[in-house]
Amino acid sequence: MDTDSSSRKDERVTINKEFESYDAFINEYVTNISRSGVFVRSKAPLAIGTQVNLRFTVIMDDIETIEGVGKVVRVHDDPPGMGVVFTELSSYSKGLIDKLLTFQGVHKDE
Repeated sequence: MDTDSSSRKDERVTINKEFESYDAFINEYVTNISRSGVFVRSKAPLAIGTQVNLRFTVIMDDIETIEGVGKVVRVHDDPPGMGVVFTELSSYSKGLIDKLLTFQGVHKDE
């Protein structure tokens, strides 16, 4: 008997992106992140409704990691990727996102 079938619905796909610098993260992702979710560029987006583990590692003053759980809510062809709504974020990750969004707002007109 397959005992894994009941837990299968809870499985999540992991999205793990690493950026070599804070500026690389700002340039590629911050235009696509908000307090409620993120747009993840992908040539092979996941199906709407897919649960995902999110992990974004960014080198700032130190290596920082935004981690959480989300759900794919939309898929786009141009640019290719998917919109993911955060369903769980640690308070630390929320603080990092706030810092990134504040940085973006300050530097938007430069």
